[in-house]
Amino acid sequence: MIDGAATRQAAAEVTHWRLAAEALADLDTVAAPEAWASLEGYLEQGIRQRLTGVVTALVHEARALERMAAGGHDPDVIRRGVLALRQRYLQAETVLDFYGDAVNTRTNPTMRALLRGFDTLAGDSMAASLGPLGIPSPPALVYVDKGLGAAILRAGIRLWDHAHPSPAAAIKLTRHNLSYPTALIHETGHQSAALTGWNAELAAALHATLVTRSADVAELWQSWASEIAADVHAFAQTGWAPVSALANVVDGSTAEVYRIRFGDPHPFAWIRVMFNAALCRSWFGSGPWDDVAQVWWRRHPPESAGREVEHVVRVSVAALGDIVEVCTRQPMRAFRGAPLSAVLDPRQVSPAALQALERQAGGTLLTSSYLRRRHSLRVLGLLATRALVDPGHAAQHRTRLRTWVSDLGADASPPPAPAVRVA
Repeated sequence: MIDGAATRQAAAEVTHWRLAAEALADLDTVAAPEAWASLEGYLEQGIRQRLTGVVTALVHEARALERMAAGGHDPDVIRRGVLALRQRYLQAETVLDFYGDAVNTRTNPTMRALLRGFDTLAGDSMAASLGPLGIPSPPALVYVDKGLGAAILRAGIRLWDHAHPSPAAAIKLTRHNLSYPTALIHETGHQSAALTGWNAELAAALHATLVTRSADVAELWQSWASEIAADVHAFAQTGWAPVSALANVVDGSTAEVYRIRFGDPHPFAWIRVMFNAALCRSWFGSGPWDDVAQVWWRRHPPESAGREVEHVVRVSVAALGDIVEVCTRQPMRAFRGAPLSAVLDPRQVSPAALQALERQAGGTLLTSSYLRRRHSLRVLGLLATRALVDPGHAAQHRTRLRTWVSDLGADASPPPAPAVRVA
């Protein structure tokens, strides 16, 4: 016999969660209307459609349970459905809160202009990596949050409700990144590497290169492939600027910079800085990156790492030339049988090349909309190093870079089509 009180209670609980789900549908309570309006039309539409889909699915589930309760179904079955509905409501709320918080970082006009520029830079970065390969690049939504490191929720990744893919590459920049934003290009590298399939291929290539030196070290580098790929991507698009930006983020005590966290895809800090300096040395020769590497070597001497980690250090340092070769000059299926450098040529962002661009631009470097749209990544690489080579005027250089990024966002038009396509 069906318990009438239990049936009524279950029906009331379903109604509670159905009303709660319907309340989520007003997306202007999730993020301020002016923040939504700051997004590119296609990006706002894509995010709104995805969030509306999350809410609609939840409401449909609640209404189905209401029909079951009205039809006299077993209250225990309804109760199990209510608990599942409540869990999915919390997942949906997490999805909406994530995007709402991200979009709401644009309520301040100054921050809104800056983040719109970073959206454009992220889009340019992915278009440069993926366009020559015939792979469409997803839209980017850049937001700001606290902390040290940047992060990305890749486009296409299943969201917290396990049903809806992310509609955009949602990239977190921390506040200190806003002045030296090469971390943005590391994060777009994660998206590009995932879409091209480079991560798995690079992992196998790194292992094959190192296994004759040390099986254990080969396995470590294999496990770090996704972060190595993103570092290489940032280097190939912005030059040496990421070296100092990375060192600022990952530095710590000597024990900390040598700590290997098994299961962590990030290389330990010391070898990661050395690898990034080696990329620059291989392609650009000697330069300021050598100063960073030398300071780190003296500040954190390898003999202080402990016997096991020192072994990893010695093997890795001896192999850095080969690792750079694999990452930048070895043909890869991910790049249609070409090396990364055929898609993203690091020589275009060498100090000499960037200085030549600055000379050619003259007084228009910071004001030309053509340069912003045609060479945005190269100009970023140039501007991001100015405070490093001229620290006495770092504040002025920071202000100029931020103004340039905001102007880039104001341009808000698609970049020119890539001139080269890899067959």
